[in-house]
Amino acid sequence: MSSVRLLVGTRKGAFVLTADGTRKQWQISGPHFAGWEIFHLKGSPADPDRLYASQTSGWFGQVIQRSNDGGTSWEPVGNQFTYDGTPGTHQWYDGSQHPWEFKRVWHLEPSLSDPDTVYAGVEDAALFRSTDGGRTWQELPGLRGVKGHLWQPGAGGMGLHTILQDPTNPKRLILAISAAGAFRTDDAGGTWRPITHGLQSRYELPDPTAEVGHCVHRIAMHRSRPGVLFMQKHWDVLRSDDAGESWREVSGNLPSDFGFSIAVHAHEPETIYVVPIKSDSEHFPPDAKLRVYRSRTGGNEWEALTNGLPQRDCYVNVLRGAMAVDSLDRCGVYFGTTGGQVYCSADAGDSWTAIVRDLPPVLSVEVQTLA
Repeated sequence: MSSVRLLVGTRKGAFVLTADGTRKQWQISGPHFAGWEIFHLKGSPADPDRLYASQTSGWFGQVIQRSNDGGTSWEPVGNQFTYDGTPGTHQWYDGSQHPWEFKRVWHLEPSLSDPDTVYAGVEDAALFRSTDGGRTWQELPGLRGVKGHLWQPGAGGMGLHTILQDPTNPKRLILAISAAGAFRTDDAGGTWRPITHGLQSRYELPDPTAEVGHCVHRIAMHRSRPGVLFMQKHWDVLRSDDAGESWREVSGNLPSDFGFSIAVHAHEPETIYVVPIKSDSEHFPPDAKLRVYRSRTGGNEWEALTNGLPQRDCYVNVLRGAMAVDSLDRCGVYFGTTGGQVYCSADAGDSWTAIVRDLPPVLSVEVQTLA
């Protein structure tokens, strides 16, 4: 029987949760790196036991950790993230220019085919790549050349938080940055361009249709259909059918189109999941009811999934990296909250169970389906 491994990053350490294919009984390992913020953990599709973790401390800085045995043991690897050339400046909250300054790694994305190749999305927003298992890192500087002087931080910082690889075209990457927008390369990172046509930022930008400056919260893709993208923006849920060339809103009947996370069913490319949040100033669910919303039609028509989730007095948030799906026959859906709960649905969202309730605030959730 297949099994699953859930990788959970929190404000105070990392946790590795494992279960068999029934997903009823879970073993919890951790905290690894207790007391440290773990922004993201992710496993290599090419070698499931190769894991990477972004460990961060205000006192000790950034550490990249690597495991070769599925999270049983870890070793620190390379931590030198130096911007290429003369970095210049980017825009600050007040419109002034501010020097680029490396702060932390927000997202780690291992290559689909090589366990030693991994991408890192950092704050201040830039893309780095390692081809030696994380020991050394080189920036792909062409990205910041796309009007980087106009990028500015979102409320949580200017982080590159989404890295998508096209499984049919190894030279294509799609990125999202708060608050700069979405970008695509078709030549393995040599050149980049914004993919923001159709985005509207009426409250955030002087020009609501500008090429850069949009606060994109997350983008999701189905492996079988990489030209179709789904986006959760600061406001609006959107869809692109042409790899980001154009976007249209599919928020439909959602109670709020503000949120952070978005995911696609493993076997149904038109089934997507979001967790609406009341507003950008009130980061909790509408009506204090924790509801995942599912669309089986690729957007516009949404249903609330509530079975097993708290429906009163719930004031948690679900952050952008804290939702994932497994690839078992009956797709499992997972998300973690700022209240320390990690929820699992073993039936594609019809019902939910809390795997664990009292972790530190959850920053990221990734899942591996193991043979």
